[in-house]
This record gives sequence, structure tokens and C-alpha cells, in this order.
Amino acid sequence: MSDADHIKKRISDLRAEIRRHNERYYQDAAPLIPDREYDALVAELAALERDHPAWAAADSPLTEIGETPTQGFATVTHAVPMLSLANTYDVDELRAFDVRVRKQVPSAQFDYVLEPKIDGVAVTLRYEHGALTLGATRGDGRQGDDITRNLRTIKAIPARLTTTAPPDLLEVRGEVFMPKAGFVALNERRAAEGQPVFANPRNAAVGSLKQLDPRIVAQRPLGAVCYALGACEGIAFDTHAELLATLKDFGLPVHPRTWICPDLDAVLAALTELESLRHDFPFEIDGGVIKINQRAWYDEWGYTAKSPRWAVAYKYEPERAETTLKAITIQVGRTGILTPVAELEPVTVAGSTIHRATLHNEDEIRRKDLLIGDRVWVEKAGEVIPAVVGVRKEKRTGNEQAFTMPDTCPACGGPVTRRADEVALRCTNRQCPAQLKQWVRHFAARGGMDIDGLGDALIEQLINRQWIESPADLYRITREQWRSLERMGEKSADNLMQALDASRQRDLWRLIFALGIPHVGTRSAQALEAHFPDLDHLMAASPTELEALEDIGPIMAQAIITFFAAPHNQALIADLKAVGVNTASHRPATARTGPLQGKTLVLTGTLPDMTRDEARARIEAAGGKVTSSVSQKTDYVVAGENAGSKLDKAQQLNITIIDEKGLLDLL
Repeated sequence: MSDADHIKKRISDLRAEIRRHNERYYQDAAPLIPDREYDALVAELAALERDHPAWAAADSPLTEIGETPTQGFATVTHAVPMLSLANTYDVDELRAFDVRVRKQVPSAQFDYVLEPKIDGVAVTLRYEHGALTLGATRGDGRQGDDITRNLRTIKAIPARLTTTAPPDLLEVRGEVFMPKAGFVALNERRAAEGQPVFANPRNAAVGSLKQLDPRIVAQRPLGAVCYALGACEGIAFDTHAELLATLKDFGLPVHPRTWICPDLDAVLAALTELESLRHDFPFEIDGGVIKINQRAWYDEWGYTAKSPRWAVAYKYEPERAETTLKAITIQVGRTGILTPVAELEPVTVAGSTIHRATLHNEDEIRRKDLLIGDRVWVEKAGEVIPAVVGVRKEKRTGNEQAFTMPDTCPACGGPVTRRADEVALRCTNRQCPAQLKQWVRHFAARGGMDIDGLGDALIEQLINRQWIESPADLYRITREQWRSLERMGEKSADNLMQALDASRQRDLWRLIFALGIPHVGTRSAQALEAHFPDLDHLMAASPTELEALEDIGPIMAQAIITFFAAPHNQALIADLKAVGVNTASHRPATARTGPLQGKTLVLTGTLPDMTRDEARARIEAAGGKVTSSVSQKTDYVVAGENAGSKLDKAQQLNITIIDEKGLLDLL
């Protein structure tokens, strides 16, 4: 094969590989490689296409934004295209950018604005006469997905601009992100529920916004930042800094910190300061965005096929360290899923010492070609969780060993199986001690039955002594048995007995959550308690009845039905009743008479002074009924801030709409 053929083949291979990574990154929210490796592939293809223009192609992935419309959402055509930014890791390329823009428009007098580069999901928000009318993803830059209902659930995004003189049209671009703390909590909850965890905060944000059910999105801890302008009428901005200040005055979320820089040297100094602050932001950043401040020159500089020429992103090198993969162990979760874990030679990354990192599943190990004994690169994905991101294959000695998933559960020796729709292996032994430990731990946790003092060490002793086979057995252990455990004195045993007694009378929603029903978190458990007077009524509920409730979608409804249909779960409920655990709601019965007797109300949005639960309780106490969907049978819709599609439907059906004050007047 000639050199020319080699180059042509490399161009073709790179295009195919980049398209594959685009699909995994944008459509599946499951990237195969770190950003740095992806950017290197893009840079190599760009150089080859530049040096060999005869082989350039109109459909090169370099001309594509990356995303395609998602099935299930309406398609939106952007009035002004949503472009991506050119990016670099090289200071010399920043200097070249500075030279290029000054040479292109020699008469331009300008300074720069530096903003943190959030690693989130690009969105556009359209406000007409101050009201949010449309929210969409970037998509391919020309068309995106209509995710208005999902974006309305994000508290940071106002339903109406906070100005008495809003412009006729204001379309702002920004980023939806998941805060690092919220990301950790979400992954912990998903792991406890037996669901796959997200690789990083960006993937979690993408996965959230792709949900067709906005009730699921509402449970995700999402935030937003606005930083750019699309179409607008009735307003203009001389500088980018003025735009950001106005957006903030309008009640839109903007960056907590930006820098105005007179020249590139000041930009470089600000980039160094930003990097020193990167761990202080609540969201993940991977660099800085440099924009020319004076907007009047933007049309003069113009645009490439996918990027503005007056802005560039500078990305920081990921913080990583090299260490040795000493072993791969198996962790057995509450639902029996076997998760491989990398046991590492301790190494410091991003200010903390890393000993272990999840490897997710067997496919992940095969894809990364990991061998026990390898020298590996470790990063903190999203600056939060440790991840093995690469292998130093050139350092292999030949003594490394391949890893295979076990045929039996390492905790109990029981059989393992793989469901047709899953990559993960599961232990099928319901009495597996590892599963039982995680199950009891979840049951006793603060969000569940809140059994103070029942920690991992005690749970392990109970299992080792074979005193418990389910959480119900906790209530059968005697004071003398508790006292016989290691590190359990008389006072500790008494305190634990008191905590167990107190947990018998917990609210019903806590028990529902503690049962460990897949997909059911604390918020959805509270929604179930608000509707069902006791566990028996919940167990008998139909899918239609469940799906009609606030925060309960079809997937969760089916999980609830499946859970309570299982004979062993029915036996557990009977056992919990036998040991005196409360299975009824503590909520007062709905009044038969009152000012709202016979009236049906729907709550939407955030009320100024009452929580939704408080409003529901007061309505029910006054004889009214609260439902989650608007229909011709609805008498009133109580609308607060960030009211969503229910408000729109109420307007279409001419239902009476009131605010919190109107509700109080009715009461």
C-alpha cells in the first residue's frame, strides 16, 4: 500500500471512529474514551484534511456538531444556529488565535472575557414578552429536541424574567449541569436501587434531560448557567459583559465568576487563577472560554461551519496519576449485581489518595484491555469519583494476568446469571450475605427506617452469626443478644433497642423507601404515601392508578407492581407486620366537609410559602381532593413559580387558575 493509500485509509478510519465516539458521547451519554483522547483524534483528522484537501468530504464529522434528534421529543429548528467552540490544550494555539483575530480585523479595539467552561449539556431558552415558551437542546446545531417540560423542572431556570419591561423576544443559550455533590448522591441512590451509575456529572445531566417523563427529571439535582445570546428583539448589547449583567438582572443564572482581560497575557494569568479555583465551583469545569467582549465585531470575524471565530475554549489537562492495578475484586450489591473493582497501589489525584476505583462491568475491562499488574492511568471522573482511564501497555513485563468474572458469587458461592437486557452478572441466592448486608444497611439508613447505631460492623456480626435473614429479623433480636456482640456495652444495647422501637412507628413513606423497590426514592415514596392510606392498598394498586400520581412514571409503576407480586416480598411485608412495624399512613383522614368539599385541585410549580405537601394537606383537610393531572373534572389549578405543562393544559381547558393567595382565600 502506498503512502497516499495509507493516509486515505487513516482519514477514513478516523472519521468512522470519531462518529462512533460522537454517538456514544451525545446519544448514549456513555463515552468510550476521555475527552483528551477524543480531542487528539479530532486534531489528527483536522490536520490530515487540511494537508490533503483533495480527500476532504462534505460529510466529515469535523463539520458536525455531534448530536442528532432524540426519538420521543418534538424537533425544534433554531432561529439562530447553536454552534460549538473550537478548543485547544496549547497556549501557543491561544497566541495564534489572538494574532489571527487581530489580523482579520486590524481596526478592531477590543478586550476579552474569560468564563469557566462547564462540562454540561448545551440548551437554548426562548422567552417571549418575559415568559419562557420554549427550551431545546443544541442537537446538530440547526435542529434540537424540544425539552421545555424537562427544563421547567429546573429551579434555576425562571418561568418568567424578573423585569417589568421584558424584551419582545430573548433567546439565551447556556448549559445544564449536575452539581458534583448532587452527582455523588444520585449515584449512591442508583447503586442502592441496583441501577447502573453514571460515569460523570455530564453523563448524568444528559441522561436526565433525555427522560421523556419530566417527573423523573424533577428528581434529579440539575442546575443551569446562561452565557450566550440567540435570537432577540427589542433589546441589544454592546458587550458580552453587558449581556451577562442583564441576564443576571433578569433572574437568569450566570457564571459566579468571570474575568475581563485587556489582552492575551491577562487571559493567560486569569486561566491560571481559574485552574486554581476549579475544585471550588459546585459544578465540574474542564477549562475556560475566551470570548471577545465587543459584540459589534462578531459579524466581522464571522463563523466557520461549526464555530464562531471570535471565541475559543482552552481545556486543562485532566488531573491524572500513574499507579499499579494490583488486583480486581468483586463487590456484591443489594440487588445481587457483581461489580468489578480495581484495587490500586495508593496514589494521589486531585488532592485525595485513591486506593480503589469501580470498573463497572466485564465489558468495561475488556474494552480497556486491563490486566492485573498493569501500570494504569487514574483520574477522578468529574473531579468526584476515581476511574481507571488508560493502560501503559508499553510497560508490560509479561507477568500481567487476565481477569475473568467468576462463575459463582464470591460472597456465598451461589450461581450467577446475566439477564437478557443487562451487561451485569447477578447472584441469584436471596440469602447471599453480601446482598443481605447491603439490604439491611439500606433498610436502616437515615432516609429509610433511621435505626441509629446500626452500622456495618454490627450488621456483619448479625449475618455471620446467622441471626437475620431479612430486615424483619432485626426486631426479634433480644437485648442479651445485642449485648453479646463485639463493642456493644449495656448502654449501647439499650440505645439500639430504643432506636428499633422508635423505627416501628416511622412514617409509611420511610418504610416504602426502606423496602428497596427499584427506582423508588424518598420523593416518590412520599408521593405514594400521600395517595395510599396503607401498604395493603399500595400492594393492590394497578399500573394506571400508579402512573396517575405525581413523580410516578410507567417504569417506576411497573417496578412497584413487580416488587409486590413476588411471593418473597409479600412474605417480608407479612413478617414486618408481625413484628409490629407500622404499615399505615400517619396522615390525617381527608375531611368529609369543608370549604373545598367536592372540589378537585391540581398543584403545579413552587409556591412562595407552602411546600406542595403542606398545600396538599390543607386542601385535603378542607374536604378537597388533589390529583396530579389536569382534566375537565379539575376545578382549580394552583400555579406557583416554574409552573409547567399543567398550567398550559389548564389554560387550554379554561380551568380556573389561582396562586397561593387564591388558595388561601378558598380555604
